[in-house]
Amino acid sequence: MAVMTKTAKKVNKRPSMKDVADLAGVSRTTVSFVLNKKPDSAIPAETQEKVWSAVRELGYRPNAIARNLRAQSTNTIGFISDEIATTPFAVRILQGAQSFAWEHKKLLLTVNTGGDPEIRDAAVNMLLERQVDGIIYATMYHRQVNPPQQVHEVPTVLLDCFVEDRSLPSVVPDELTGGYQATKHLLDQGHDRIAFLCEERPVPARIGRMAGYKQALTEYGKPYDESIVVFGSSTQSSGREMAQQIFSQPNHPSAVFCYNDRIAMGTYDVLRDLGLSIPNDVAVIGFDDQDLIAADIQPGLTTMALPHYEMGQWAVSHLLDLINQDNFDVNNSETPVQYALPCPLIKRNSA
Repeated sequence: MAVMTKTAKKVNKRPSMKDVADLAGVSRTTVSFVLNKKPDSAIPAETQEKVWSAVRELGYRPNAIARNLRAQSTNTIGFISDEIATTPFAVRILQGAQSFAWEHKKLLLTVNTGGDPEIRDAAVNMLLERQVDGIIYATMYHRQVNPPQQVHEVPTVLLDCFVEDRSLPSVVPDELTGGYQATKHLLDQGHDRIAFLCEERPVPARIGRMAGYKQALTEYGKPYDESIVVFGSSTQSSGREMAQQIFSQPNHPSAVFCYNDRIAMGTYDVLRDLGLSIPNDVAVIGFDDQDLIAADIQPGLTTMALPHYEMGQWAVSHLLDLINQDNFDVNNSETPVQYALPCPLIKRNSA
């Protein structure tokens, strides 16, 4: 039987403030004043250099958690999402949030729940236990949500989603104006009959984009024609089916507004099979400006971009405003900001 000897390697402990004080030949109070750059401490420059020299030699790191808790701030923000962190479609939301948080010396603690409500609830509780300064609650696509009640304990901003009673501030894409601008772009080019290939589920994006489509038609004195408005799923294959239905009509439209870029891909397939040129015979406009689709298909797809990066930045910016309020009250009766960011038109060669 082997006998453990005392020759086992001793694990080096982390240097403490006392170690720094001993090496520099000063008190721990002096070390604290130097490290925290306390004003009016009247510590001679020579003594300060001894402290910093000891810090460098020992590799001492102050306990950021304890220091921040004393200041009633941890400089951390909880970021909870369903699938954003693992999907290229909306990863720019996270990039925008991270860049703005880092610019303001805040650390983003990201949790991807995979849409599991148990993980979501546990994540909120764990972030609160770690005393994050605030929470961003994000979703992969624009929709109504029901986050855990605990998020009301700290400043919280909803990103790409909203709650029914509007009790939490939110930032979402301006779907209505996006649908209006897409349709207006085609109308301005002289197209009289514009088909709309649309998502069948009554999600906020479909409701907003449809309203924008109708608003533009009304403004230009064009009738809403149910025969060229088709509903399906948000996939390329469904786009093909919807486009086939539209272009089987004898008097087919000269332009198509597609609910998203995947539907536009399916529309491209059908027009190619029919020998119709884009945009000479039929103009096509999409929505989302999705990576690996809009800029890469031929001809390049004109589309409305979802402001993912900007939404991430806005969410962190507004959250920091709430955190920095001297009198922040989670029970404040004032209606929280419900902000809609514009969706810019990205012009390429299809419309």
